[in-house]
Amino acid sequence: ETADLRSLMHHTSRTLRRTWIAQLEPWELTPFQWRALRTLSECDGDARPSAIADRLGITPRSATEVIDQLEAKGLVERSPDPKDRRATRVQLTEAGTATAHSILSEGTAHSEQYFAPLSPAEQAQLASLLRKLARTR
Repeated sequence: ETADLRSLMHHTSRTLRRTWIAQLEPWELTPFQWRALRTLSECDGDARPSAIADRLGITPRSATEVIDQLEAKGLVERSPDPKDRRATRVQLTEAGTATAHSILSEGTAHSEQYFAPLSPAEQAQLASLLRKLARTR
């Protein structure tokens, strides 16, 4: 039973990831770049790179790399931190904000479609169970 559960979770995760990668293609973003863009959006579009790294659970160097990639796409820009001249802040550009909103909308629509076979009560139960599993790590 546990092996079957593990297999089902793995299959579901792979399916969701493949679909998400395909959905991000029009914006030419990787899932990792999207996570960073979404994180910045959740920080009201302005954060230090270290805060982005902390929220993503990655090293500052990895955050710098993904910020570089997003900056090259015109989705974010760096500026000096007005409170600490040694620090840098990262802000969403207008294009970054628009992109984040578009991707969030599409992701919501896809999620609704993907989970539609489950009743609202089943969706709530699944969310509760997944939260419980997430807390065990």
